[in-house]
Amino acid sequence: MRNNVINDFWKRKSLEDMTHEEWESLCDFCGRCCLHKLEDIETQEICHTRVSCRLLNPVDSSCTKYNKRMLLVPDCVKVAPHNIQDIIHWMPKTCSYKLLYHKKDLPPWHPLITNDPLSTTKSGNSVAGKTISELDVLNLDDHIINEEDL
Repeated sequence: MRNNVINDFWKRKSLEDMTHEEWESLCDFCGRCCLHKLEDIETQEICHTRVSCRLLNPVDSSCTKYNKRMLLVPDCVKVAPHNIQDIIHWMPKTCSYKLLYHKKDLPPWHPLITNDPLSTTKSGNSVAGKTISELDVLNLDDHIINEEDL
């Protein structure tokens, strides 16, 4: 899919004007959005955990059931142009959608820049090998970390 994407489209188009293929290609497969987060009700502060959705492949940070994820995980949030404004606050700092939303550049390790679909993992910017499945966790509070620790 990535080979069909027009070079540098993200510099010329707004998020709302991207095709479905372009939008999907923005994901760098870091897996950070697939980690459970806790939100303080009073302060709205987001606490990150190293606990992953049961569908996250811990080796390459991909979703093992991407096309069925919304059915299999009812609280999975689909990142889309129509809801990005509402969810941007909990998205990872390095997320391409968040960066472009805030008019920033993609990171140099992004697959669209490197033309290597594994560049996020190779550069150490994915959660590959750094997570615990939700199936193995009793209490999310025991696994709170700083976002930068992943």
